[in-house]
Amino acid sequence: MADLATVREWNDDEGWGVIDSPSTPGGCWAHFSHAAVAGAVTFTTGAPVLLEWESPGQDGYPYRAVRFWPSGSEPVDRANRPGNGGAYRSVLTISFDRDHDQ
Repeated sequence: MADLATVREWNDDEGWGVIDSPSTPGGCWAHFSHAAVAGAVTFTTGAPVLLEWESPGQDGYPYRAVRFWPSGSEPVDRANRPGNGGAYRSVLTISFDRDHDQ
């Protein structure tokens, strides 16, 4: 079950922020990859969100978000395809010409 929470701060450039709820005293670290929204991830300070969290903290915060989304909306699970976990993906293809003299 998700807790009603409030965005304390959000850094669009770095893709993370801190969310506060009565169940997560001291703050809950949140990364954009756990935002259950479609499209670009951005949140504003003071925005109400629904928060699912775990107790192993991150970056000095006692809690870490597992999933969060704007209050009043349904969570949108992002596609979970292999190779879709990073912010950057690259593919290198190497091909060799056959030696025609052989």
